[in-house]
Amino acid sequence: MNNNFIKVLKGEDVDRPPVWMMRQAGRYLPDYMKLKAKYSFFERIETPELATEITIMPVHQVGVDAAILFSDILVIPKVLGINVELVPGKGPLLESTVTSEAEYQKLNGEDIISRMPTVEACIKMIKHELPADIPLIGFVGSPWTVFCYMVQGKGSKDFSEAKSFAFNHPELALKILDKITEATITYLGHQIESGIDVFQVFDSWGGLLDRQNYLAYSLPFIHKICNAFPGIPSIVFAKGGWHLLEDLNKIDCQGLGLDWTISADYAKSKISSDKAMQGNLDPSMLLSSDETLVKRTNEMIESFEGHRYIANLGHGILPNIPVEKAKLFVDTVKAYRY
Repeated sequence: MNNNFIKVLKGEDVDRPPVWMMRQAGRYLPDYMKLKAKYSFFERIETPELATEITIMPVHQVGVDAAILFSDILVIPKVLGINVELVPGKGPLLESTVTSEAEYQKLNGEDIISRMPTVEACIKMIKHELPADIPLIGFVGSPWTVFCYMVQGKGSKDFSEAKSFAFNHPELALKILDKITEATITYLGHQIESGIDVFQVFDSWGGLLDRQNYLAYSLPFIHKICNAFPGIPSIVFAKGGWHLLEDLNKIDCQGLGLDWTISADYAKSKISSDKAMQGNLDPSMLLSSDETLVKRTNEMIESFEGHRYIANLGHGILPNIPVEKAKLFVDTVKAYRY
């Protein structure tokens, strides 16, 4: 595949950085909002025609160098037997939590692919409709991040209940994390067999842990996931994980995502040259003036020169970003030359 995104992950030379945006398939696109008004969240994820349309939207409308599968990290608790709802204005709500041995025993990790019957159809349809030179990124949540939702039962700014549970019931917490990891590897393997080209592990809540607890409750499980698929390029993104970069650098992956709090100089001092770095524009910068956005985007790229690099935001694109600003960001990156 003659694509800068794949080339950078493989360590090949490129004349400009590739660019895509986390959460690019969704909430800031007016055409997506029309579909959101007509179909439930899981209808959008599980209906091949809808998932395909949403996944490809930013490729045609914004011009990104890679598509990312329209899905959600909470597919995993859903297939393990916990009903998940995405409530407007409230975020994810899980019908039950896993905070006891009895609740852990109820998790059904057997034959999970049979409970996600449209994944293969979605990915194959997307690959058929995507331009031949645009790769498809699959993704999963890190086991720790999924664990946070399964224990807390909903979103949170600090996930204090999930952290407290892990610290007070470490043996059970590790069993739950193992169960999530097994299901995640099975699910990701199914994505790969269906046709994704790259995968990203979103450790959205890894940065809430100090280093000692990160080494106990998150890093080993990400290692297991990446080690299970040595033949496919992978990226790991741990939001808030500036204090963990040296440990993340040891994962057998081809890229590490950086949030907007991590400077290029600091990242270069912690991440080896055999890994690509991805990020790290503050998503709110897309609300600045055109002049400021172009200037800051070019400065960001310059700051990473000399290291393998993928331009991206430091977290998901915000829902109030005008499509024109997203396109300006992408066009600015695509106009850059090393």
